[in-house]
Order: sequence, then structure tokens, then C-alpha cells
Amino acid sequence: MNIGYACLTVGVPGTKQRTCTMKNAEPNVLLSLIQSNLEALDKIIDYNIQNGIKLFRISSDIIPFGSHPVNKLKWWEIFNDKLNEISRKAITNGIRLSMHPGQYTVLNSPDGSTAERAVEDLRYHARLLDAMSLGKEHKIVLHVGGIYGDKTAALKRFIRQYRCLDENIRQRLVIENDDRQYTIFDVLSIGESESIPVVFDNLHHQVNPDNTCSVIEWIFACANTWKSEDGLQKLHYSQQDAGKRPGCHSATLEVGEFLQFYTNIRNRDVDIMVEVKDKNLSAIKCINAVASPEIQRLEKEWGRYKYLVLEHSPKGYQEIRQLLKDKNTYPIIEFYRLIDEAMITPVKPGNAVNAARHVWGYFKDSTDENTRISVEKRIKKASMGGSTISMKRSLWKLAEAQQQKYLLDSLYFMELL
Repeated sequence: MNIGYACLTVGVPGTKQRTCTMKNAEPNVLLSLIQSNLEALDKIIDYNIQNGIKLFRISSDIIPFGSHPVNKLKWWEIFNDKLNEISRKAITNGIRLSMHPGQYTVLNSPDGSTAERAVEDLRYHARLLDAMSLGKEHKIVLHVGGIYGDKTAALKRFIRQYRCLDENIRQRLVIENDDRQYTIFDVLSIGESESIPVVFDNLHHQVNPDNTCSVIEWIFACANTWKSEDGLQKLHYSQQDAGKRPGCHSATLEVGEFLQFYTNIRNRDVDIMVEVKDKNLSAIKCINAVASPEIQRLEKEWGRYKYLVLEHSPKGYQEIRQLLKDKNTYPIIEFYRLIDEAMITPVKPGNAVNAARHVWGYFKDSTDENTRISVEKRIKKASMGGSTISMKRSLWKLAEAQQQKYLLDSLYFMELL
């Protein structure tokens, strides 16, 4: 079983995706953006390797305007070496990649131009994965689309359009239940008739259910649509944001709730894509939750979180330190509960300054006088209600200059990245 996340990272330097407006999409601008985005993807793959993350969804925006006529570059040829360098690294380290076109890629639209744009977008996604020389187990996930007042006709239109797709697209395409229109029953009816693998999404099912079977029975039914050449069955897992409309992903994943879901499938060989706002952070949470119970895992996590927690909640900071003193336990649920609790606690200026002084302690004896005066001035200003961002930025620059890896890996700086 592998657990991964989608598209972007939180708190990882050098991994931001860049784009531009259509009016600025000149060839030289696009070349620069693609180069930058591929370098960012390369860093994401490195991060995933370092953290044992074996599943990752590439952002559809990695090639700006990849399916739009404004992008006339033969980017798959220009960047062939870099694309294959990234894919070789991923494959060598057992990382499975995928893509997921957005909500405007509607294959079953009754509007011919909309459907044709959807086909072009799927061609772009398939071209990227093909250019990376990836096998057919590296998938493109798609929703069925709209209903347009007649679900039966819309389903038939999807099937008709699917049958007309290029072979390389059909070999990669998998379909997923959504949170409004098509239940898992609806999607399975297509998957079974057309031999298309089906992805079960737990939150979409929760919001748009078909209760003729249990969740685990639906997962088993979906498993039957996956052939050996498709790779492991994929599931999408997310949790409801309690303060938002049904179907909105939570800011982070609650470990205990994830483990309840995991218990039902722990003996099945599946890949789980977590869909959550804090991306890689929750993926690592879930990986640690199902891994062998070694306290060193939590200690490593604590090294990343500790100054961020201290900034939000000195009380939570002390509670977690106390929790980790017993080396014979693995308090995974309580550990992340305390972190989650701290993260929703508003930062007070005094706590921000206290955390900054802890971080400043790594540098203050090894910096020149001018730098020391400058940083102390920013810390003093923050203590009087001034910008904490300016204070943090000065500390980040020092961490970069002195290559303090422990701090460069710290989530304390994530709002700057």
C-alpha cells in the first residue's frame, strides 16, 4: 500500500508552480515557466523520496496552457531530457505518478466545442506522461461530467466519446465518482461495460451516496475493474471541512478518522491518494499512522513542527515534548491531535517573538555585528506589534546562508515558501 498527495507541497522550498496570463504567454515566457516548473517537480520528487512517499499527482498546470493553441511550443521535445530525468528518478524509487484534469474537462458535454476542448486536454495529459516514458499504470483520473437534464443520455454520450479517444488516452484513463452528479454505482456501470478502471472517492461517496452496498463492498467492486497492467487499485481519501459546504476538503486530516477508514482495507494492496489542503503534511501523517510504530518517526516529525507549534501554542509545545519522553510508546493519534490543536490557535506577538528567539539562537553567535543588530531590531519591532513576516524572513535568509538543514526543513518558515 502506498499513500500520496496531489500537485503541490506545503513548506518545501523551491517547489512552487508558476504560470502567466494568456496575454503574456509568449514563447520565451512559456519556456522559462516550463523550465521552472520542471525544476520544481524535480525537487518535489526528491522530497517524496526522502519522506517515503510513493504516490504523487502531477499538476495539470505544469505546462502552462498545455492544451491551448496559445502554446505552440513542442515542449515534449524541447524538455525531453528533463522529463525523462524526472521520470527515471521516480520509477527508480518506486513512485507512481498520475494526473487529474480539472472541472472544465467535460468529455460528455452536449456542446461539441466543449467536448473537443476536453479531448484536447486529455491529449495534453497523455502526451506529458508519454513524453516521460511512463507505463500505463501511471493514470489520468477523470470525472464523468454533467447530466444536462438527462443522465441516461449523458452516460451514453460519455461512452461514445470515450470510444473515440486516442488509444494512448484510453490506456491511461480511469474514472471517479463525484460529489454531485454521478454516484459510484453510475461510474461502475461505465467502468464495467467499457473496461475502464474505477477510482472510489470516499468523501464524494459520503456526499453523493449509493447505499445499496457498504463502502468496503463498493471498494471491492471497484477492484474488479483494475487489471494487472493498470497497476494497483487507486482510492481517493479525504475528510469533510466542517465549516464548508458538503464535499469541501479539510485543512488537514485527522489521524484517528483516517485509521478507521484504513482498518477496512489494511489487508488490501491499494494506493491511496489523500486530497487535503495541507497536501504532503497529511500524506506523511497517514504514512506514519500505518507504518511500524517506531518513536523515531514522531521525533523526526517533531523536528519539523516544533518551532511552528511553539509560535502558535507554548502550552502545546510543552505537552508534545512531554508526550515524546516515553520511548516505548507510539502515541500517533495524540501527537497529531496536539499539533492540529496548536495549528488552529492564533499566533500572539509574544509567542511569535519567543519562537523567533529560539530560532535566532542557532545564528546569533556566528553572525557579524551588522546582521546581529538588524535581526535584533526586527525581533524588537515584532515584539511591539510590528511585522512578524519581516522577522521570519531575516531568519530564513540566515538559515539559507549558513545552510542550516534542520531549520531549512522546518515548517516554521512555511508561510514564506
